[in-house]
Amino acid sequence: MKQVLLIMLISFALLATGCRAKDLYTYDMTYLWSLDVSKPDQAREAWDTAHFVSTLQGIVNQKEPTLYIFFNGYNNETDPTGGADRFWLEKMTAKGRWLSSYRQKEIADIDALVKTFRKSINGLVVYDENVAATSNAATTCAGVNGMPAVRYDKSRDSLYYHLTQDPKGPKLPVKVWLVKPDGSSMFTGKGSIPGTGKPSTGSAKCDVYMWAKEKFLDSGKCNPHVLGYYLDCSWVKNPGGRLSNFTLTNHDYIVAKKGFCFDLSPWDDEVPSDDPGQPLGADTATLKAILLSAYEQNKGQMIQAAGFLPWDRKYTGHAGGRHGDVEGEWKYAEILSCYNAYMDADALGMSAMANASMFSQFRLKSKYPQKKPTVNDLKKLGYILEDGSVKKAVYLTYYVGDYDAAAWLYQRMPEIWESPDRGSLPLGWAFNPNLAERFAFGMDYIRSTATENDYFVTGDVGAGYINPGHLVEPRQYSGLPSGVKAWEEHCKKWMDRFDLSIVGFVIDGFAPAMNEELLDMYSRIAPDGIGGQKLPVRNGLYKNKMPYIIMQADVYNPEADAKAHAGYMGKNMPEFYMFRNILWPVENQQTFYDTLKKNVKGDVELLSPYHFFLLMKYQIQRTNAGYSATGNLFDYRNITVTDHSPVNGISNINDMFGAWDSVVEAGVTIFEDGPQDNFVEWETKEEAEIRTVTLATRPDGDERKRHTPHFAFYVKNSKNAPWKEVISKDISFPPEKE
Repeated sequence: MKQVLLIMLISFALLATGCRAKDLYTYDMTYLWSLDVSKPDQAREAWDTAHFVSTLQGIVNQKEPTLYIFFNGYNNETDPTGGADRFWLEKMTAKGRWLSSYRQKEIADIDALVKTFRKSINGLVVYDENVAATSNAATTCAGVNGMPAVRYDKSRDSLYYHLTQDPKGPKLPVKVWLVKPDGSSMFTGKGSIPGTGKPSTGSAKCDVYMWAKEKFLDSGKCNPHVLGYYLDCSWVKNPGGRLSNFTLTNHDYIVAKKGFCFDLSPWDDEVPSDDPGQPLGADTATLKAILLSAYEQNKGQMIQAAGFLPWDRKYTGHAGGRHGDVEGEWKYAEILSCYNAYMDADALGMSAMANASMFSQFRLKSKYPQKKPTVNDLKKLGYILEDGSVKKAVYLTYYVGDYDAAAWLYQRMPEIWESPDRGSLPLGWAFNPNLAERFAFGMDYIRSTATENDYFVTGDVGAGYINPGHLVEPRQYSGLPSGVKAWEEHCKKWMDRFDLSIVGFVIDGFAPAMNEELLDMYSRIAPDGIGGQKLPVRNGLYKNKMPYIIMQADVYNPEADAKAHAGYMGKNMPEFYMFRNILWPVENQQTFYDTLKKNVKGDVELLSPYHFFLLMKYQIQRTNAGYSATGNLFDYRNITVTDHSPVNGISNINDMFGAWDSVVEAGVTIFEDGPQDNFVEWETKEEAEIRTVTLATRPDGDERKRHTPHFAFYVKNSKNAPWKEVISKDISFPPEKE
């Protein structure tokens, strides 16, 4: 009887404990939107508040969901109500959902915030505005040591003064100084790096990151799987643009996961505008040192790199550099890929995300299955006729992107996903499954509310944005062993969980095209198909297993672009086309489809990606033939450019050879303006059979009326042989017409 009574008492005690509601604290930071950041004191108030609150939030959310912030609006617009954050809290606390049993408590101000979580605060880490990189080192330190970050400022109205010296403030102790207590800089870029005994890099900025690398990353105190590429506090001296673009609300996740934060240039051929006195290449060398340390600490497994190149402020032509913004993105992607790191790409426009330290704690289901079609389904739908042939039609599918960033998903889904029209079309939502690392609740919510017409594929490249061509040896920027196995295992884990067997878009950027090893790997993780850039032919079937297609085009204006593309469709049906659109609502998807149907001679069928690739595979197998190769010659031939006339500073000569399948920048101009004849010369070590040469040109719409009056093509069989002219053609169309 005693044993039974003891068990009953324990059971009742557990039951009583389980019924006690937990507290969920909220803090409204939307008042920062009302500040005039053109005024230095108000800009500093906005920065200091957001940085302190976000790092504190990451600390208190390290063990369980505790503190939630209101700040970001929909689509990164100024939103005094914090609409995106309120939307997701409403969903999480709805009846029967994850946090429905939590009791919400509002926190009124900074002092109340500190008082509520005083036991979690192990002191402060204080940083130096004059060496902006110290703000990111402070974020890293905050996560490791449980110390919220604050900028040094001795003025009486500063947050630093209030927290540390104000008689009416909490008088928090400073435990880590990244600036001297008198306000002078600790990091100078001279002598040795403070506290390390190692020689300076010659850059105060880079010394900060090398210090943080040794103290936190090399030592194993940081989580080597989590990196954050976020703007440093140089913002306070140049605070233009939307307030949320300072991305401080993104830091809570880095802190909660004890990750490493940085802001460095991927370009080693020019000094960065934020540190013009550094030795050439210092930023990039520091970036590679951080990535190598993370790679070694993470034992070669894949590394999450949240954030994105701050191209509007640094490292591009927008900030006095000579490289384009997409060019910078691709360069950064190349370097990451060589160290087994993938982007969760919080690109400018919707770069801000709050509360990931909370969203990430949602426990996902072990499997999110989706129904995929069979050949019999295609027959029932009338796409495969009774005689076994494919119905003559233009078949298209959408790559519904770009959702390779948790921040973009978090900001746009409250509008796009909640549309009453969703479900009216078969759409292939390209949500990278690894976004569940930061946005687990959002990914679960989307899958649990999907209609039968909502299909899911991966976004850029798989479970994260990389360049596959830099996974294989030799790895240009690292010299490390192959990362193919690590990438396959990483993708398989996430793609299996979300039942994804199509990779929507393989971005190769400046990296080499995928070789056989990589295509074999993708045929295992994405057997139902891939879309991409540098593929063997326009569309085909790899080793009679995996269907693939080169992305036809990016589309922006649903009606005008549909009319433009309709002109070449319907001439050799059945035809297959994959179009990429970015953040389109369902209404735009419908308009593009309806406009194509009106302007194409013949039937136009919009299919889900799974129906589309299965039907294309069936057609190729049935005819045992692919389709015309309109891809980039350089993508799959051993060809080297040996000479060319001067190119525009943001361009790449290889852009010439991709025609409409080459996507670098909208309206890219290859050659520099001038009276000279423009040319490009290349050679191949293999025989290259060229049956068709297509010249695609268009005016740029400016007063110079650029056009091509004459085109010639020459060949020779060896370096010393004479050139033979095989094509010489005057171009008759006027410059205002294509």
